[in-house]
Amino acid sequence: ASALEELGIPLSISSRILPEYREYERTSTIVINAYLQPLMGRYLKRLTTSPERGTRFSLRVMQSSGGSISADLAANEPVRTILSGPSGGVVGALRSARAAGFENIITFDMGGTSTDVALCDGGSIRTTNEAVVAGLPVAVSVMDIHTVGAGGGSIARVDEGGSLRVGPESAGADPGPACYGRSDLPTVTDAHVVLGHFGGIGLLGGDFPLDEKRAKDVMSRLATDLTKASGKKCSVVAAAEGVVSVANTNMERALRHISVERGHDPRQFTLLPFGGAGGLHAVELARSLRIPAIIAPTSGGALSAIGVLVADVIKDQSRTVMLACDASSLRTLPHVFKDMEREERAVLRAEGFSDKKQRHERSLAMRYRGQSFELEVKETSGAVAAAFHSAHRERYGYAQEGSQVEIVSVKLRSLGLVEQMRQQKLPAQRQRNKAKPHEQVMAYLSGRRVSVGVYRRDELNAGARLITPCIVTEYSATTLLPDDVEARLDAFGNLIINV
Repeated sequence: ASALEELGIPLSISSRILPEYREYERTSTIVINAYLQPLMGRYLKRLTTSPERGTRFSLRVMQSSGGSISADLAANEPVRTILSGPSGGVVGALRSARAAGFENIITFDMGGTSTDVALCDGGSIRTTNEAVVAGLPVAVSVMDIHTVGAGGGSIARVDEGGSLRVGPESAGADPGPACYGRSDLPTVTDAHVVLGHFGGIGLLGGDFPLDEKRAKDVMSRLATDLTKASGKKCSVVAAAEGVVSVANTNMERALRHISVERGHDPRQFTLLPFGGAGGLHAVELARSLRIPAIIAPTSGGALSAIGVLVADVIKDQSRTVMLACDASSLRTLPHVFKDMEREERAVLRAEGFSDKKQRHERSLAMRYRGQSFELEVKETSGAVAAAFHSAHRERYGYAQEGSQVEIVSVKLRSLGLVEQMRQQKLPAQRQRNKAKPHEQVMAYLSGRRVSVGVYRRDELNAGARLITPCIVTEYSATTLLPDDVEARLDAFGNLIINV
């Protein structure tokens, strides 16, 4: 292999990328890497040698596990980037949550085509080695993110059975929703326009006006289709409310999947919505799951980009060991981890990270004897078996404490700690009274047409308490707050909402 690499032939070597057993998953992962390697290699070469880019900065690429890697590693092991799109948002969300004092969060990233949700408990991001892409297993470390086809551009229609469907088909950004002025497709965004949820301002802080008439026209046609299907009169407003409700149901299922179905109580978490459309749906989703609080970060539409910018450099390494979980094996494990750490320390030093700017996290993939799947447990010396029983009970509802436990593989996550940007604090609100809205508009909330205040987020100071119902607009996102919630801005500009 080394001789072929010296000749410039791109190689994907499984013993380097995924030195674990399970031949099918390992083969699938390496074949995907081999397909991507020439394409990614050419692209990154053009990008890194472009005269316009200059030579002042080194290029890093986001990977699926939530950290960045060098352009050279991304070119050689592109499979590590295959699900990197949503991971930056989770990193940015956790950063915002920590600044606001929240450790347990459920992230809710609603964009134009899809919604990505993830659960972070104890201030840590969950990862998995069981991702599936196009029906093929990808066994490298990826963030444990669940995706559904529901976004601002999701198309609404009446199916053959007469039911209202929303998504997974999307109008995308081009032609986009009907209110963009280039299509006749009714979407979730058009429904919000009809209901007045953008405050008449449009998108991008008013720089992108929306065609309200076109949105009403497509919703009117959808209402006609619903009337024909049900035999009952459906108004334009009812059709729009139905579209939002169906979209919420789809997204609620995703949130339940990563919380309730995995043994977590949503009442112990805070919902963190972002993406351009996240704030429009956050309150209703929090209520449906009985989540008590929401933190809507500033610049929610750009949070994924912020996450990529502040992500640490991460190297994931694993080795199959197949050991019984007994005293003899536990004496062996520290030596295995030390060997792995020695390798990764050298790699991170070469990338400019001193030992003080490194962190190494140990974990074990474990199972009961006879099982064909593993759970990852943080390595805790002699308490490994008890930690596994606890993790199994949390995930599956039971534990077999009398059964033999096996350690299938050891895992090491090595981090090069990137210097973090300081989050600027906002000027404090001088008055204790609630902040006055910029203007009042009419909008539909819970089937009623009511007067709603509109706040411009960049005009609010820390400590400002909002008068609800209201709409909070900013350049990259919009947040909708009904009249029975409490909302205030914290020191960093995060909108803290008590549901």
